[in-house]
Amino acid sequence: MQTSPHCCSSLLRWLGASILCFAAMPLWAAPLPDLVSNNGRHALMVDGAPYLILGAQTNNSSNYPDALKDVWPSVEKMHANTLSIPVAWEQIEPVEGEFDFSFVDVLIKQARERKVKVVLLWFATWKNNAPHYAPAWVKLDNQRFPRVVKQDGDTLNSLSPLGQNTLAADKKAFVELMKYLKKTDKDHTVIMVQVQNEVGTYGAVRDYSALAQQQFNAPVPADLLNTLNLKPGNWAQVFGSDADEFFHAYYIAKYCNEIAQAGKAIKNLPMYVNVALRNPFNPGLPGQYSSGGATDNVLHIWKAAAPAINLIGPDIYFRDHKTVTKVLELYARPDNALFVAEIGNDQPYARYFYSTLGLGGIGFSPFGMDDTGYTNYPLGAKEYNDETIEHFAQHYRAIEPNMRAWAKLLFENNSWGFAEPLDTTGDTQKIWNAEATPAEKEQHAKDKAAALTQLVDAGLWDIEVTYGRPMFWIAPPEGNTPAAGGALVVQLSDNEYLVTAHKARVEFKPSAELINKKYMIDRVEEGRYENGKWILSRVWNGDQTDWGLNFSDRPVLLKVKMAAYTTH
Repeated sequence: MQTSPHCCSSLLRWLGASILCFAAMPLWAAPLPDLVSNNGRHALMVDGAPYLILGAQTNNSSNYPDALKDVWPSVEKMHANTLSIPVAWEQIEPVEGEFDFSFVDVLIKQARERKVKVVLLWFATWKNNAPHYAPAWVKLDNQRFPRVVKQDGDTLNSLSPLGQNTLAADKKAFVELMKYLKKTDKDHTVIMVQVQNEVGTYGAVRDYSALAQQQFNAPVPADLLNTLNLKPGNWAQVFGSDADEFFHAYYIAKYCNEIAQAGKAIKNLPMYVNVALRNPFNPGLPGQYSSGGATDNVLHIWKAAAPAINLIGPDIYFRDHKTVTKVLELYARPDNALFVAEIGNDQPYARYFYSTLGLGGIGFSPFGMDDTGYTNYPLGAKEYNDETIEHFAQHYRAIEPNMRAWAKLLFENNSWGFAEPLDTTGDTQKIWNAEATPAEKEQHAKDKAAALTQLVDAGLWDIEVTYGRPMFWIAPPEGNTPAAGGALVVQLSDNEYLVTAHKARVEFKPSAELINKKYMIDRVEEGRYENGKWILSRVWNGDQTDWGLNFSDRPVLLKVKMAAYTTH
């Protein structure tokens, strides 16, 4: 049978187009980022494997193409692998129904070129209580988009979570953003999205508008009662003196949940909220702190009301060791992956990186890491320069080369993190002078050494971390000036641990279980992970182990194997 030239030509064109189409198809489609949990531990999965966010968050107004030139140098110097940066509602929908994603385009392109992942921060209905980042057609129309009404009838500059028009408009814009990400970000440069920013209300415990009062006097919604296993009643009957705050938290959480749920239906990225914290030891009254936000006393309300929110991340601007440690413990829960969504960029905050990872945290993101000329002192550093960046870079460098291995090990194993106490003698720094008695000086030295010694039970072995000791001596710890030390330890087996530390001494001592046995270090290997395999660089022994494992400011990774034995 003869084939016509026209038929051959069509066939060739079809084959050519098919080959080009096949060649253009990706050989490997990147899996969606995901947040997974197992046995109370959590992992952020990126490109199909556990990932640690070594983060940097920009200042609020750095979310424009021209400002990015002042962002990327800090990210590089810091050895950050992830940039957290706002995208504002007013930016993408300045006119109702008209959307502009040009900034998102530039951001993703530049991040991809630098092999940096992105966490987008959705600034919309709430940004630190206020609607400043909502477009003018929203924030200037109080009839259509109502604000919170105080008990005395005055109006606050905070949009009400009960405003259905506000929710619908916010949700519509967010869905358009997620549609755009689904269409343009095929390799998932954006790995996570923050829904709103530090939600809640200052100046009132809740909304007292007519609509809010109607809902407050109505029965508590069944979903909350069922989750918390409570008997029916109105808010005051069920929650008593906590009713006002719990009511506000519930409706803000439901609002955020609807936004997240709608976005996930388009592109199912992990989504979280961040929190303007209350002081866990001296909280004050709701409204003095951001009432309705996911503060530690309403986490159970948020977890019940917002199942589409994957995690609640603390924004930490306390400097003292005691308060920061408590905050980290409150937000590291079996039902909540620990992510320090923001932390101050001054020197004292940097050492809490180790504490965060030691609690199984998935990431850490100092705020204000760009050279756009703004500093939020006294919350952060007074000046922003390379020294500011280096405070965090020195810790990121210890984790970055082995980030994937650390992420996997932290997800699968027991871990402990340590941060040097800033106050070296406990709650109050004791001051003594030349007139102090010998006994007072001796007691001061003992108090100082005790405060600089951290001891945890790690199974058969206890881990002791101390700060400010000469490497070749058993002198008591004096602390670093300023306090900067930290350590991270992961248990590999009953007798084996992976350790990195900064300006600290780490020692393994027998637990009570080994009390009648002799013990020693079996082997200490310095090395690294390559493709998940441990590569030995050298073995530590002699002076390097006789006085404990002493870490300077150089990034070092050690695999430590302990041994116990009997003499008869």
